[in-house]
Amino acid sequence: MDKHLSSQFDAELSAISTRVLEMGGIVESQVAQAVHALANFSCESALQVIQTEERVNQLEIEIDRDLSTIIARRQPTARDLRLLIAISKSIGNLERVGDEAARIARTVQRLVDTGVSSRLRLPVGDVSFEAQLATGLLRKALDAFARLDTQQALAVLKEDNQIDAEFDGLMRKLITYMMEDPRTISASIDLVFVAKAIERVGDHAKNLAEQIIYIVKGTDVRHNSLDAVESAIR
Repeated sequence: MDKHLSSQFDAELSAISTRVLEMGGIVESQVAQAVHALANFSCESALQVIQTEERVNQLEIEIDRDLSTIIARRQPTARDLRLLIAISKSIGNLERVGDEAARIARTVQRLVDTGVSSRLRLPVGDVSFEAQLATGLLRKALDAFARLDTQQALAVLKEDNQIDAEFDGLMRKLITYMMEDPRTISASIDLVFVAKAIERVGDHAKNLAEQIIYIVKGTDVRHNSLDAVESAIR
């Protein structure tokens, strides 16, 4: 590939990476707004989250199309091909983060419609804290993607365990609520699904971190122990 074509190719890769980060920023805001909607039982915020889902879906389609065009027109080297494959998987994860945000927003709408927000005391603050951890993890993963930083990607993998622990603690608390006051059963079940959606946001951030390591090192670290991942990035 001559210098001119190489420069064009680099520009195309840079443009796609920028769009992935744009998509990541949108879904991160979606999750934060969905949790805001839950904390304040705001149907207006919930509706905004749901409306943004269409933009996220469109971005996924556009980036996938651009990836296909680049692969068809260029002959990527091994590292560049890894980047393109990883981007394809990453935007799938980001689109699913948007899906989880929309799921939370629809739950908020249902809770408000049934009047639960005004009648029952629920551990919404605990859900908000779990969400802060998950959005923080997603932000770190996106930052690591922007800089292709394997050490920060590793830190994301390690921190995912904290979200899992918060989820387990919240499940125990919700079970207690349901046992003490049967009126909370329906709403608590809704919050279980919200908490699970937030946990999945953390899982998708973890998946993104694994793709960063794949791009840089060429090693698939999915389903490996943290020790094995640390060895792979040395």
